[in-house]
Amino acid sequence: MALLITDKCTNCDMCEPECPNQAISMGDEIYVIDPALCTECVGHYETPTCQKVCPITNCITKDPQHNESQDELWEKFVLIHHSEKL
Repeated sequence: MALLITDKCTNCDMCEPECPNQAISMGDEIYVIDPALCTECVGHYETPTCQKVCPITNCITKDPQHNESQDELWEKFVLIHHSEKL
């Protein structure tokens, strides 16, 4: 499941540089996460770094519209990082 930044976001700029997949960018009003690039840090870290560095409780949550299993997140990680090497 990809992650989602809620409207609690204060644009503190903490999450964007921490994302190892470059899935976080500035949206129209707040930061957004590209679900095609978000692996919840699978392949990189034990827990999502954006959630760890966010100063706002429950600002970054699981995106109910992008439900993915751990295996699917691993597959996405491999596809993202394999294409970088090409």
